[in-house]
Amino acid sequence: MVLFLQTAHLDLVAASLLHVDAELAGPKQLAGLLGVVVPKGWPPTGVERVFMEQVRQRLAGDGQAGIGWYGWYAICRHTALQPSTLVGVGGFFGPPDGDGTVELGFSILPAFRGRGHATEMVRTLSAHALSQPAVERVVADSLVSDRPTQAVLLRNGFRIVPAPEPGLVRCERRRGGEVPAEADDEPGDDGAAADDDA
Repeated sequence: MVLFLQTAHLDLVAASLLHVDAELAGPKQLAGLLGVVVPKGWPPTGVERVFMEQVRQRLAGDGQAGIGWYGWYAICRHTALQPSTLVGVGGFFGPPDGDGTVELGFSILPAFRGRGHATEMVRTLSAHALSQPAVERVVADSLVSDRPTQAVLLRNGFRIVPAPEPGLVRCERRRGGEVPAEADDEPGDDGAAADDDA
């Protein structure tokens, strides 16, 4: 099963066990599986091999039910100037907990920041999560100093709430919360990552 979402400029593909195995094998294997260019510098900040191995274990344990609750590949669609290109990754740290909370993380490769990709990805992934019956809220943590990530979240209807530990800013978006119209999307700061882990 392939779970696929679209934004104005991106195709979002939910990572399956097959995708993660290809990524662990190397950029060429991932490029071939997704049918995209994987730029130098892949993976983005925070997506180290040890993290991918943890995601692989979780997907292996969860089976088909886990697809969509971990990583999503952000692919900028083909244009006259650029082939379909893997520009970032986003996703969740697993299925919703007992309170209906999922935690979101995202990261865009530096060469593709400032184009609105993070804003589109966060809007679509958070809306997708909140459309699931078991999800009541999406949270994302960033370092206090990471203003670009906070700006992306706030543009997408998140609000700042008490953080789980000092040095972090926690943003949340609840089911039924107001979301800015997509027409508000403009190129600008694309956060490096929220938690740099998904």
